[in-house]
Amino acid sequence: MYDVIMMIVIIIGGGIGLISTVGATIMLIGTIIFKFYRKIRYGISLFD
Repeated sequence: MYDVIMMIVIIIGGGIGLISTVGATIMLIGTIIFKFYRKIRYGISLFD
């Protein structure tokens, strides 16, 4: 019984880790794209 519960905990933890990693990656890419958009559209520095 202990093995079954441990496998469920491992699967849930892995899923949460995967979701948070994918979310952070998407946000990072979105931020970079948004900064380039502002640079092209408004001439704002990439570092502001």
